[in-house]
Amino acid sequence: MTLLALAGIAAAVLTVRAAAAREGFLRAAVNALLGLAALLLVNLTRAYTGMSLGFNLFNGLVAGILGVPGVALLLLVQWVLT
Repeated sequence: MTLLALAGIAAAVLTVRAAAAREGFLRAAVNALLGLAALLLVNLTRAYTGMSLGFNLFNGLVAGILGVPGVALLLLVQWVLT
């Protein structure tokens, strides 16, 4: 688990350094943070809504890349498949 966390931090640092020079990086970073916050919010409200999404690589990538609409897509896919 610690090795995975270190690899994630290293990947994040390398991504930030590589994309810092590009336009729109801040917008993409904010979108990713909002998506991950929405994923966390879904899990925190699990007792009230009955819906939850696991914190795994796939869900994290979808939430990080697509943002809040990605979390909505994950919830829709979960609803359709169950």
